[in-house]
Amino acid sequence: MEQALDFLAECEALHDAVANLHGEHWEKPTQFKNWTVNDVLVHLHFWNVMADQSLTEPDIFQSQLAIVMAKGGMKGLREAENGLISLRGEELRDAWRKQYIDMAHRWAELDPKRRVQWAGPDMSVRSSITARQMETWAHGQEIFDLLGLERVEKDRIRNIIVLGVNTFGWAYKVNGLEVPECMPQLVLKAPSGEEWRFGEEGGGNRISGSAAEFAQVVAQTRNFKDTSLSIKGAIATEWMRIAQCFAGDAVSPPAPGSRYKVA
Repeated sequence: MEQALDFLAECEALHDAVANLHGEHWEKPTQFKNWTVNDVLVHLHFWNVMADQSLTEPDIFQSQLAIVMAKGGMKGLREAENGLISLRGEELRDAWRKQYIDMAHRWAELDPKRRVQWAGPDMSVRSSITARQMETWAHGQEIFDLLGLERVEKDRIRNIIVLGVNTFGWAYKVNGLEVPECMPQLVLKAPSGEEWRFGEEGGGNRISGSAAEFAQVVAQTRNFKDTSLSIKGAIATEWMRIAQCFAGDAVSPPAPGSRYKVA
């Protein structure tokens, strides 16, 4: 299952960014809700473990999920994560890496269509591991931004683009809006230079430009106004305003100018 190896590569790229962090740098706040680097890795490690338990220990997964749900809301989520993961700094980084390497290699051998439990409806293991890649990539962005690093994007970002495409209707539904009949056409340039196309021509709605910037918008790591995407048509503009490729309640994207690479 190629997506499991893409997840591994995404984690390794983030690990390289934090490999030499030490001391007070772990507690520096990012531009995402003032989460620290420790907070980001706790969040990623916690949900990687949860995804793996949904496969290997579904009963434990359900009991852990009940703890999270009982807290309710983002504040409760953070309390649950921190209550179950006490490691910080280098120890947290090493535990996170050990787990995701083991998980990725085991998951690569799975039938992609195998079903696993999750907080919402069951999903395929392919969807689950793709969501883990997306979370790693999205939350990794605030760390790259904080450290002033430019992430070298690879074509594995296509998995996140597909999530963005597949959640076109979801973005409207979660915001209480009527879903348009047709998704705007996407013409995106991959990191390799390849052209990726989604949707049909016609209708006057079209989004073109960098695949990485489109992924930033659907994963809400950038406001669409802070990208160089060419956005034509009312539906295309509305989609980029509300795009959300992750589950949960409707979340507003970052305000223009609020997320950027620190110089």
